[in-house]
Amino acid sequence: MTVELLPAPDRPGLTVVDRIEGRRFPLTTRRPVDPEPGDDGRFRDPVDAAVRCRVGELELPYVVAAYVRDADGEMIAECHEFADRELPDGEYEVELAAPVKVYLRVAGPLAVDSTSDEMRIAFGERRRVDVGARSFHEHPAATITTTAAPEDLMAAVSTFGSALKTTSPERSFPSLRGHPPTVELGDALSVPDGVAPPATDLCIEVPRERSAVYAVATLAHYLGARVRPGPEPRLLADGDVLGVLDGPEGLEGAVTETLRHLFLLDCVVRTEGRYRLDLYERRRLEERVDLPLEELYRAPIAERTRRYLDVATEAVDDLVPRWTLATHLSPAPEAAELLPYAANALSLIAVQRSRSGGDRSAPPPGYDAFVEAGDAGGAGDAADGDRYVHVSGPDAIERAWVGDGRAVNANDLHPAGVRHRLAGESSEGPVEIALVCNDERMLAEIGDGDLYGDREELPFEVAVHREVSCDRLRSLLAEDLDFLHYVGHVERSGLICPDGALDAADLDAVGVDTFFLNGCRSYDQGRLLVEKGGVGGIVTHGAVDDANATAVGRLVAGLLNAGYSLRSALAVAGRGYAVEGRYDVVGDGAVQVAQSESGTPNLISVSETADGYEVAITTYPALGTAMGACYTPHTPSVDRHFLVGGELPPFELTLPEVLNLLSLERVPAMIDGELRWSTDVSPADLP
Repeated sequence: MTVELLPAPDRPGLTVVDRIEGRRFPLTTRRPVDPEPGDDGRFRDPVDAAVRCRVGELELPYVVAAYVRDADGEMIAECHEFADRELPDGEYEVELAAPVKVYLRVAGPLAVDSTSDEMRIAFGERRRVDVGARSFHEHPAATITTTAAPEDLMAAVSTFGSALKTTSPERSFPSLRGHPPTVELGDALSVPDGVAPPATDLCIEVPRERSAVYAVATLAHYLGARVRPGPEPRLLADGDVLGVLDGPEGLEGAVTETLRHLFLLDCVVRTEGRYRLDLYERRRLEERVDLPLEELYRAPIAERTRRYLDVATEAVDDLVPRWTLATHLSPAPEAAELLPYAANALSLIAVQRSRSGGDRSAPPPGYDAFVEAGDAGGAGDAADGDRYVHVSGPDAIERAWVGDGRAVNANDLHPAGVRHRLAGESSEGPVEIALVCNDERMLAEIGDGDLYGDREELPFEVAVHREVSCDRLRSLLAEDLDFLHYVGHVERSGLICPDGALDAADLDAVGVDTFFLNGCRSYDQGRLLVEKGGVGGIVTHGAVDDANATAVGRLVAGLLNAGYSLRSALAVAGRGYAVEGRYDVVGDGAVQVAQSESGTPNLISVSETADGYEVAITTYPALGTAMGACYTPHTPSVDRHFLVGGELPPFELTLPEVLNLLSLERVPAMIDGELRWSTDVSPADLP
């Protein structure tokens, strides 16, 4: 099973285990529990597993958002830090926004109380409680085979909306969009029965060009729209033209603007539905325009889209969170296989312009995404024949590249890594990590193995290996490990060991999911590890000096341990060290080694003001907290929700509030321009 609810082995209570994603969430009770198989039909939302047990109260390892609904499904309470809610006898369902989604269903009184770092849910006395859980893991439900012909690709992309779990504004939540069908290239178009977009009456017309089909893939998924040939790019509802998808920045720019606009308005309008949250972006929008939010919430998607587009772009644009991912695609047929991945991540898409005689045709303003670089911060010493690419625009927290050449500032999104992740073989037990040091001068990077595994609620098994031979390293790479952190020399001939070089090209298979090859010129070896079975890893383009490599290695290790994705870990590391052009990600850069304690990886910046301190929090994507997720800072003076994505509006906090915020979770913090770990900051360190 993907998700299990098991008696805890070391304490009274249950442990919710997601074996695909390697996530755990403990629920502690006062007395041991003996769970029985439950009825998953008892819950309003789908669950992957359910049990029934008798408990008097549950203690959570840390505070998560808890949404309490009555028998009719109406949300009657929302609990976060510093909650103190008591509800009388009734029938309740509690949704816990934990690393694995958890649902509780109980009849009787209910009390929820929490501090800044712990939460308790009490039922008055020992009662029968149904507990359900659902993984955030999304797996494509079908595979579409298509040719490279534009019309066939349109038919394939038209199926993406079949993954939507709703056409209401709630599809702006990442857990309600679903993963589009897999796309494979073949000799003929083949669409399985039952794979069709919902009846939204929305359609996107584009010219018969692969690049045009690629550009609208995410928008088609989000709208549940069909894609068909047309004289010009445009969006239609019930046959009526809602807008032409063109402008100063061409088709891609128009699609980006449309997607951002519709998405933000959905996030605001959904607060009239099941999740009536106090959303910051709603407050701001209501100051600018008068919208019938409840009426829009209940309108069919085509009508709602039509009315959204009547709202001035200027009223919405600055409220859209910084987008999570921008994917830069080659117009080659093979890139079609990455479209479901991009659409699932709600990625903005830019398509490489054709080349003629080796010259780059001029892209529209803002989409100068494919500039060749000769020597990108150390990358230029690679072998002759390599072409380095620096991608830019559209703006996003993370970038991915699919095409010829090596992107020096974007995840090399190798299709094999995505396939290996979607295969999703279950892993038993704790997070398994191997630290390998084959360079005595860099022992400081791995220390005694304390880089990983300091999480009470998430068990790790960390093994340190020094002076590893070729045969031993070959064996380690074949093991079913969650992560391998390699420190040492790397050459094009392979990973350097005391008895020679181990070339990944000679490996039969790779069992390691993710890796960090912290040695010079490790790109080629890392790409081979992905091709042989890995999901993704961090690599280097050129030479890196030992001191800088050690500092970057320890920082990245801490970030991965805290739940950052491979891509976001490098983005944060770049705030303190020269990373761009030196380090990059190959394979699926969205993968995480460990879960984030708060659910949303974040960085805290603190600066002094006349009356106290200004705190800015930058949020980063993770599984379950992608575009559309919400975040609330862990401080009693801030009680609003914010959309995840980039930097939140700054807060004015007192010194005690700042110190408490910094102490709650070990996250990176910018203190007076210096990158630190929040839990290491003392009052004397603050400006």
